[in-house]
Amino acid sequence: MEDEVDRLVAAWRRERPDLDVEPLEVLSRVSRLARHLDRARRIAFAEHNLEPWEFDVLTSLRRAGAPYQLSPGQLLTQTLVTSGTMTNRIDRLTKKNLVERLPDPSDRRGVLVRLTAEGRDKADQSLAGLLDQERAILGELSRHQRGELAGLLRQLTAPFDNIPG
Repeated sequence: MEDEVDRLVAAWRRERPDLDVEPLEVLSRVSRLARHLDRARRIAFAEHNLEPWEFDVLTSLRRAGAPYQLSPGQLLTQTLVTSGTMTNRIDRLTKKNLVERLPDPSDRRGVLVRLTAEGRDKADQSLAGLLDQERAILGELSRHQRGELAGLLRQLTAPFDNIPG
């Protein structure tokens, strides 16, 4: 079965036989798959009236376990955004009654962000919808193939995820 990347690679080999275009065979597919995944995620989140960034914040809090709260700094670490962006996101989610700010009992000046019951329901429902979309994307692969692919991708992403600072 041929895909768009096969055609792209063949064209580059024809036009630039002096270059080794082998990396395109893997990374162009990863890039294209990321775009398809992004589309599927947006569809899954839209069904629950969420933006992707809202899903990221809500599910970060949900994964934290009861009482489903984190400091803004912990949310920054998990979602990889700036502090100003996170403040804006927390404000917007608070207005939608999906999170609430609480005083941090261990730091008089600090706050904690906690999921509301509605936020927890949204996180749970949107995660289920996302998993349906992602299962469909992976439908052509066997369980063994999915495990093998996950291991190979982990090998590529781990160095980026473990850079200090």
